[in-house]
Amino acid sequence: MNKEPTNQSVEGANQYLQQGTKLNPRSTLVMLPKPASAAPASITLANGLAMLLLAAFEVRGAEPIAHTSLENPSVRFTAPGKPYVVLRRGSIEAVIVDNRAVDDAVLPGHRAGYHGIGSLKHDEQPRNLCVPAYAGLNFEHIHDGAVQTNKVLFEPRHAPMELRVIDSHTAELYQAPTPHWGLESCMRYQLLEDETIQLTFECIARRDTYKNGYIGLFWASYIDQPESRDTHFLIPPGHTETGPKWVRASSPQHGVLAAHRAENDNRAFAHDANFPLTLVFNYSNHRYAEPWFLGVCRQMAFVQIFQPQDKVRLSQSPSGGGAGNPAWDFQWILPDYKIGQRYRLVMRALYTINEANPLNPFESQDRLLAAVRRAGKFE
Repeated sequence: MNKEPTNQSVEGANQYLQQGTKLNPRSTLVMLPKPASAAPASITLANGLAMLLLAAFEVRGAEPIAHTSLENPSVRFTAPGKPYVVLRRGSIEAVIVDNRAVDDAVLPGHRAGYHGIGSLKHDEQPRNLCVPAYAGLNFEHIHDGAVQTNKVLFEPRHAPMELRVIDSHTAELYQAPTPHWGLESCMRYQLLEDETIQLTFECIARRDTYKNGYIGLFWASYIDQPESRDTHFLIPPGHTETGPKWVRASSPQHGVLAAHRAENDNRAFAHDANFPLTLVFNYSNHRYAEPWFLGVCRQMAFVQIFQPQDKVRLSQSPSGGGAGNPAWDFQWILPDYKIGQRYRLVMRALYTINEANPLNPFESQDRLLAAVRRAGKFE
């Protein structure tokens, strides 16, 4: 190593050790250089271990500390006796389901493969936001821009998943390296104190199977018969405007004007001309100014919020979940990935009362906009 860890870095690593977390067996430990003079008395054995831990992370690629049970052995969980678990906090109820089919009073007619949020309800709206047979925040695709069979492109839905219950507000879906892509992943669904849903996705590519040098990941949310199938977000101001303005984005049919990129996202990813996932590369004429978008269903706003550095791309389909059932989706692309390195995406979903005109939710929505921006302050 060419630099000494800062006190702040050592303190953070110490906190990690104090949580009882063990070093991952795949990490590589390196010896720190011998100091020129004796270390101060305040440098304890714990500090030494913390510096070794920090060195291991730096050698492995400066990965963030693991949050999920994918690589954090301190995470304790139980396996429920059913394919789902009901999480509740405040006015929100979310049912997290794995890839198995369910047909009972909680998830009637729920089809296999549609893991994620099988049901999302609010005290003010007891009807499920999601199409009952499908789901929200469903990890749908892994791709590299090349033509593949549907079984390969929809591999997250076909490969087995393990439902892990962390506590009454938190559950995870773990998936071992998938048969074709070799992607190992874990998704944590957590209801926060402010009733926001936080999704933490961690993944590791175990095999180099991506033809075009990037990993494309895609999530879908199938909405049950909303008043409008459109989405709404802020776009950059024009030359004579002083700030971002609202836009109502619509797609005339599946795969047309489907994907919205960030204002500064000019990345180009190679893909086959006949690549079948039409929601991925068929761009709209809009660029978003802030990394979130919303839709309205039965007087409720469903907002999906992201972090700017992830350069998430928003996608939508007017009929992804069947006639009258739009898909409000997003995609995350990992360029220049490394085999064996852990990557993380954190996003949040806000399900709250919409106080304005359901067909024009951007009218008089100062309170909703404030709530969105509060929820977007990721720690």
